[in-house]
Amino acid sequence: MTTENEKLPLHDVLVLELSHAVMGPTTGMVLADMGAEVIKIERTPDGDVTRKLKGFGAGFFPYFNRNKKSVGLDLKSDEGRGILKRLIGKADVLLENFGPGTMDRLGFGYEQCAEMNPGLIYCSLKGFMPGPYENRPALDEVVQMMGGLAYMTGPTGTPLRAGASVTDILGGTFGVVGILAALYERRVTGKGRLVLATLFESVALLVGQHMAYSAVTGQPAPPMPERVSAWSVYDRFRSKDGDQVFIGLTSNQQWERFCKVFGLEELLQDERLSGNNERIDQRGWLIPKLGDRLGRLTKAEIMSLAEEAGVPFAPVARPEDLFDDPQLNEGGGLVDTILPNGVKTKLPRIPIRIGDCDFGLRADPPKVGQNGLDVLKKAGFTAAELDAFIKAGSLVAD
Repeated sequence: MTTENEKLPLHDVLVLELSHAVMGPTTGMVLADMGAEVIKIERTPDGDVTRKLKGFGAGFFPYFNRNKKSVGLDLKSDEGRGILKRLIGKADVLLENFGPGTMDRLGFGYEQCAEMNPGLIYCSLKGFMPGPYENRPALDEVVQMMGGLAYMTGPTGTPLRAGASVTDILGGTFGVVGILAALYERRVTGKGRLVLATLFESVALLVGQHMAYSAVTGQPAPPMPERVSAWSVYDRFRSKDGDQVFIGLTSNQQWERFCKVFGLEELLQDERLSGNNERIDQRGWLIPKLGDRLGRLTKAEIMSLAEEAGVPFAPVARPEDLFDDPQLNEGGGLVDTILPNGVKTKLPRIPIRIGDCDFGLRADPPKVGQNGLDVLKKAGFTAAELDAFIKAGSLVAD
């Protein structure tokens, strides 16, 4: 009988995750959601440092660690390292996002692990690719600043990091892409690979469109709040009841439908507004006029008319608004989750659909060492060995 997990694409892939914060856990979460058995190797006795973070970090662990198993090991002890070596011998993938040189010092760098398991896919998630910066420590916000993303996000003189850990999440996702490619190649060669994904180069990819703008125009790219949009109407409008709705019109057909539905037919007769580029030249008076018309309507009325016109629109939402979003709820985009503190909530799925595969929740975020005994028994450790490891403090198992 086929289990639900066996219906998923990566059901036969065993992953060891040695990571913390966001980048590495993102890679592990995506692989786990797609069916891989992801064993999170955590330090004893407290586990991943993000379990107890405050502030914006309070959501890191409960969000990025679902569908995983936890084994608590003391990798500074001979017993702990011995356990990990045996697990590496059975694994398909090892991923890590510790500081430069950390895994080598522990005895688990790529070359060392490749000797233990020549078929191992070893994914190293770092701040920088090989080069002058490769030994620097890095953070999401650090690379957003040095990669130009913060400059593009805030107004001139006020660089502003993006409102989510976009670089960590993108870098971690590219780690998944590299792992999947290496697994595909291994089907032919039988050999493992070193996969490297990084933060800084992920930022460079994000701002590449602005680099291209500078190359094409010969001008510096202006920050987003000061840009000349490629589209004549691509703006937030304030409603009568004090909310905001974004509307973006990217074709003449959308412009025509917008004007007809919103009672602005006279603008269709104005030769100055005959095309998108012509409308861009008239934005100085056009956008205030549109703002005056939309400002007489409530948020609900603006959204209803925009939907009737078939033009792109969006309420300006806050993250907590997504808990009740109809698309996410009725479309299955949220999965029920019980957090380590017992709180029940709904959190987003990965935005991928493959046939009828259910990339949902199969296991809530684990406690430290929650699956240690089951995982290690499956790996061939005896009950006597496990008791000895626990007594020595090299293993935390629940």
